[in-house]
Amino acid sequence: MSQKLTSDFSPETRLAQALGYVDEGTQGLVPPIHTSTTYLRDPDNQYRSGRVYSRADNPTYTPVERVLMSLEQGSDALLFASGMAAATAVFQGLPAGSHVIAPKVMYWALRAWLLNWGQHWGLRVSFVDTSDLAAIESAIMPGQTQLIWLETPANPLWGVADIAAISELAHQHNAKVAVDSTVATPLLTQPLTLGADYVMHSATKYLNGHSDVIAGALVCRTSDPIWEKIRMVRKQGGAVLSPHDANQLLRGMRTMHLRVRESCQSAQWLAEQLQQVAEVSQVLYPGLPNFPGHAIAARQMKGGFGGMLSIRLRDGEQAAITAAASTQLWKRATSLGGVESLIEHRASIEGADTPVPSDLLRLSVGIERKEELLADLMQALQTGK
Repeated sequence: MSQKLTSDFSPETRLAQALGYVDEGTQGLVPPIHTSTTYLRDPDNQYRSGRVYSRADNPTYTPVERVLMSLEQGSDALLFASGMAAATAVFQGLPAGSHVIAPKVMYWALRAWLLNWGQHWGLRVSFVDTSDLAAIESAIMPGQTQLIWLETPANPLWGVADIAAISELAHQHNAKVAVDSTVATPLLTQPLTLGADYVMHSATKYLNGHSDVIAGALVCRTSDPIWEKIRMVRKQGGAVLSPHDANQLLRGMRTMHLRVRESCQSAQWLAEQLQQVAEVSQVLYPGLPNFPGHAIAARQMKGGFGGMLSIRLRDGEQAAITAAASTQLWKRATSLGGVESLIEHRASIEGADTPVPSDLLRLSVGIERKEELLADLMQALQTGK
């Protein structure tokens, strides 16, 4: 394959052309799908192709991983079968008995995994407010803390963590930093350039952007023993993406800059408008100047504050549930980052021990016309009164 576009070109151009991909055999501009699961051994019993079996690697992954490495300015990348597979591989790559720090409010499925499987396997987990540097410093166990896991903005309250400051603190204690940057995307934040060691994406969301592929990805700043263990976790655990899904993921990524730009602009506008709505008691969005993490977000998010926001309703839980059931354009479904706008009463999904307020609605802003999205929300909020 031929991939010629370097970082001298903008992220938008690199995405649109998949780094200038041209298939050397056919001159095709779209990478082929390699479905073979196994590869021919040389007559002298060697594998000079570098490939043995697709569970370890598949050529269809390569152009996707290279684009991600370029966007995140990393040294290596790995695709996974899902965002959860990618995230849990980081924790499985740590030494047995490691102490880790994670956000109090974070993606619920990963929090549940840490509380159950992670601790069952010997991880010791401290959940702290990762927007508070002093709280993180207090939670560090010198010589024992191996990893600080950040999610910024953090689902679904959209708290912002200072990646640069936390990375500096972690490295003083020989700990690594991994960042779930799913909501920010590589277009708005590049955690590795701010000092983080690993960045994770649920590629199901903005990277693919069309609600039709489940995928995950990790990118590292430099290869290290933990990264090599993560690679082994993927190979031996088999948490690999199908070639068809990898190809579909790259197809989605080539328009990511257009989708993310539109979602950010609409989310910002909607957040500003919703602050004036009587039924709404609070709007949670990093792009608002009165949001607690706005200053940090403005420093580390370039080009927008993401397509996710949440609103809290004055009339409480039942009003929120009724409003979510009354929208027409906003689809009542989980997930985020697709071209269609989604609405969700998040506390119902997470259960009784969730830290999410019961009056909160999570909004994933798609690429529809923003005025129509606001009008739909307004009529639904009136229904929920």
